[in-house]
Amino acid sequence: MNTNSRNLTLLTDLYELTMMQGYFKTHSKEHVVFDIFYRRNPCGGAYAIACGLDQAIDYIKDLHFEQEDIDYLRSTGFFQEDFLDYLKNFRFTGDIYAIPEGTIIFPKEPLVKVIAPIMEAQLVETALLNIINHQSLIATKAARVVQEAGGGVMEFGLRRAQGPDAGIYGARAAVIAGCIGTSNVLAGQMFDIPVKGTHAHSWIMSFPSELEAFRTYAELFPDNCLLLVDTYDTLNSGVKHAIQVFREMREKGIHSKLFGIRLDSGDLAYLTKKARIMLDEAGFPDAIISASSDLDEYLINSLMNQGAKITSWGVGTNLITSKDCPSFGGVYKLACIIDENGTEIPKIKVSENVEKVTNPGNKKILRIYDKASGKIKADLITLEDEVFTEDQPLTLFDPLATWKRTRLEAGTYTIRELLVPIFKNGQCVYESPSVMDIQAYCTQEKATLWDESKRLINPQEVYVDLSRKLYDLKNQLLDDAHTIKD
Repeated sequence: MNTNSRNLTLLTDLYELTMMQGYFKTHSKEHVVFDIFYRRNPCGGAYAIACGLDQAIDYIKDLHFEQEDIDYLRSTGFFQEDFLDYLKNFRFTGDIYAIPEGTIIFPKEPLVKVIAPIMEAQLVETALLNIINHQSLIATKAARVVQEAGGGVMEFGLRRAQGPDAGIYGARAAVIAGCIGTSNVLAGQMFDIPVKGTHAHSWIMSFPSELEAFRTYAELFPDNCLLLVDTYDTLNSGVKHAIQVFREMREKGIHSKLFGIRLDSGDLAYLTKKARIMLDEAGFPDAIISASSDLDEYLINSLMNQGAKITSWGVGTNLITSKDCPSFGGVYKLACIIDENGTEIPKIKVSENVEKVTNPGNKKILRIYDKASGKIKADLITLEDEVFTEDQPLTLFDPLATWKRTRLEAGTYTIRELLVPIFKNGQCVYESPSVMDIQAYCTQEKATLWDESKRLINPQEVYVDLSRKLYDLKNQLLDDAHTIKD
């Protein structure tokens, strides 16, 4: 089950379609370049993680209008018959470039670049933003949680997600960012990712005693025996009964591959330290201690600093909703018009809000790495036709505070181009890796960040600079926009 199992063509804002009709009547032959980018890192961090490309590909592949779609559009009264007739054979015929899923990304740089006839490029705006924004947000949040936990995070948020799609694709994004599995069985089936889970308090409460509930569960799931110990009294009842069941399993010759306890309430730092002592003294030093209970990266950080003995984490609401930062803020902006002769005419959006001024032209992104450490030095946004080589010195400068400059000597840095072709002339030329392969790639990507950029509080931002040619073009367009004409 992928997004292409249903027609999402009308998953768009009305004005995309009314603008399409306007282009159809006026300048339908123009090609354009649109960029998807975001302006601020979510959650107060210094980076984000690109996610959602596979579903975006499914959407583009299946972009077409059914007869019932056209009948509905006719019923709205906005559209004329010649335009509706054109929609009957509509397909995407353009090019799309994108940063692969799992890649570390930064503000202002194009995550997706659409080069297509203006009507096609305009239509795809809303759905692409919906898909990319959501999954990139959840992947970024999950990466922060996994970082503070040191691994072992299970995504448990389905019941608190904002609807089925948010739960399904949020689970996918969370696993890409480093979660070891999800409680979401449908997501497990759809994306071939590990599913994880134990049992609820209701299981314990449905038996005459906690001990009987534990024994029955151990008999049913001897190789995955995580017992929820906080239904009645965590230390005086739950942990003691769990230890008793573990001893009985050992006496029967059952050596569980995965066993331990889970806590979902109380003072997790205190209780897990006490539980660890009890389990170790009983001869079960390998027993897992899993914790849940409204966790996020900040609470996990605090628990770790307090010496909590937690080896596995179930994180739900705060992850799947990115509760402290519920939107990603990606936008879709026109950067260039390509006329019938193939001439590129760069475009810029001007605003009194400095951060909303766009970068014009048909662009690419070069990631600059420190050769010795492999860490990201900076990202450089350039025009598509510019060429940079590692055998020449490279000077980077802050596009706002231009006196801030860094000179990189030849041989001290490496360059990687981030945007890769996804569609060419309407045909998909990219094969998405499996989710678990993307997760492995994302793990490598996170290792390219300096520790200072991973801080939860006041992290060091990574520089995103403009090439001199792009910087000059941007300033020329700004000057032109403010020229007073008679």
